[in-house]
Amino acid sequence: MRALPLRTGVRWKIALAIAAVGALIAVTLSVVVHNAARISMLDNAREVQMERLLFAQRLYETSKPKEPRFGAKINDPALPDQLDQLMRDQRRGTYVQEHRHGGPPDVWAAVPLANGDVLSLHIPFADRSATIMKDLDRALVIGSVSVVFGGCALGILVGGQLSRRLRKAAAAAGRVAQGNGDVRVRDAVGGVVRDETDDLAWAIDSLTDALHERIEAERRVTADIAHELRTPVTGLLTAAELLPPGRPTELVRDRAQAMRTLVEDVLEVARLDGASERAELQEIALGEFVERRVRSVFPEAEVRVVHESWVSTDPRRLERILGNLLANAAKHGKGPVEVTVEGRVVRVRDHGPGFPEALLREGPSRFRTGTSDRAGQGHGLGLTIAAGQARVLGARLTFRNVASEAAPEGVGGAVAVLWLPDHAPTNTGSFPILRLPEKT
Repeated sequence: MRALPLRTGVRWKIALAIAAVGALIAVTLSVVVHNAARISMLDNAREVQMERLLFAQRLYETSKPKEPRFGAKINDPALPDQLDQLMRDQRRGTYVQEHRHGGPPDVWAAVPLANGDVLSLHIPFADRSATIMKDLDRALVIGSVSVVFGGCALGILVGGQLSRRLRKAAAAAGRVAQGNGDVRVRDAVGGVVRDETDDLAWAIDSLTDALHERIEAERRVTADIAHELRTPVTGLLTAAELLPPGRPTELVRDRAQAMRTLVEDVLEVARLDGASERAELQEIALGEFVERRVRSVFPEAEVRVVHESWVSTDPRRLERILGNLLANAAKHGKGPVEVTVEGRVVRVRDHGPGFPEALLREGPSRFRTGTSDRAGQGHGLGLTIAAGQARVLGARLTFRNVASEAAPEGVGGAVAVLWLPDHAPTNTGSFPILRLPEKT
């Protein structure tokens, strides 16, 4: 099975990174401080133990009869081997003896006597010192937890600011990708302090400007070429009308007419790409309009009006969209062709092999007609023009295939859906601002 990728935000990644580093530093410092404090306290206990033993030695040597005091012992059999070795070398010393079962260690001190005996003293590590170590450990744990949570909060704060800037940049880039060339990513990001996000925004803006310049140059070249071709193509059509009747004349006229249609389509695509087209709005009954236009363009199509709706749109552009969708269904699909009107939604469906995957994935593209089973003829401009006219109307044109178990490839036809907006675009191509009534 394919594992789903985990998606986390930048703020949480930064917060986790800071928290992890803070925890590592806090644990390391806690261990170092704990060990240093314990060693220091044990060294101090060993010095105190040696001073006690030396005092007990003086009392032992000066007293009669000689008896060890303050808990000191002569030739203690429990003397650790390390101290026993020092006593053989006639050297005094101290030793900390740990217990296997845990608990506070014993602090030993031993000195050799003149007669060869060994005077030693050992007591458990002071309870007060153990209490101090517990308090120190508790303070270190609290401090470590505070550092981790503080680092996490700092990471969320810093990462949240960076995440917000990146989200603004992504949203602005998305609007640019939708064709809004006036959006500047750097302005959308904002902020006073410059960082890598600003560099990314500047790079996106520069790339957008370069792409727009290139697209505009290509559009002008395409429009100029198509415009220059109109005159010779018109002349070719006029000359074809003067040819004597016959099959060759019909072929010349057909090809000349196809060339003229292609030139007009290219000019229309160039105008739509220039974003200078504006809709001429009229109030129409959508169901009645669609039914009348479909009957005149494609009488074989089945028209069904589920729900009538009045819309403010451009009838000429809407008719152009319907004509291109029906022509595409007739040329590349199979009957029956069904047209359904439901409110502000118009669906055109055929029962052919469906749209090619490239069109479903990337949308219609000029001079791309799809796979061989659906191409055959045409230049791929029909759906491109339909999508461009839909943008001028402020509508949305989507494409999908209908799954069918009876079809050989599991596809039971292609469906183009035109979603007309609730509110028509203004003369500038934008949409009016809706003011909702205040709640009482």
